[in-house]
Amino acid sequence: MRAIELRTKSINELDKELLELLREHFSLRVQKANGQLNRHTRMRSVRRDIARVKTVINEKRAA
Repeated sequence: MRAIELRTKSINELDKELLELLREHFSLRVQKANGQLNRHTRMRSVRRDIARVKTVINEKRAA
């Protein structure tokens, strides 16, 4: 997910995207705790996507 794509979305859409990412992150954390996580790199990309979405939301609210 790129920041350019996120900037075209509304704040409501970004909030929905953030909620989905947070749910996925929670699911990955549970899988890791149970030793079932296969794709460890997905954790990193989800964390970074969450940060990108939060950044764009804050930019839009400040503008």
